[in-house]
Amino acid sequence: MQDVVTHFPGHRTLFEEKYLEGEAKGEAKGVLRVLEVRGLAISDDVRARITTCMDLDRLDDWLVRAGTVSRAEELFAGEEPGESVQA
Repeated sequence: MQDVVTHFPGHRTLFEEKYLEGEAKGEAKGVLRVLEVRGLAISDDVRARITTCMDLDRLDDWLVRAGTVSRAEELFAGEEPGESVQA
C-alpha cells in the first residue's frame, strides 16, 4: 500500500479544499437540522446563507446558537449579510 502525501493542512491543495468543502456542507446540514427539529421556520435567505458558508468556525458557532435561538435569523446577530461566505 502506498502512502498518499497531501501536503495537508494549510497548503490549499485540491484535496484539502474538497475535504473542507465537505466538512462545511456537513456542518451546514447539522445547523439546518437543529433548526428544523426545533420547529423553527427557515426562510430561503437563511437556508442559502447557511449552505453557502465555507467558514467552519462560523458554522460551528451557528450550530451552537441553533439550539437556543427563537428565530433562525438570530443565528446571524451582529454579522453583515454577506459576511458568512468564505472559502
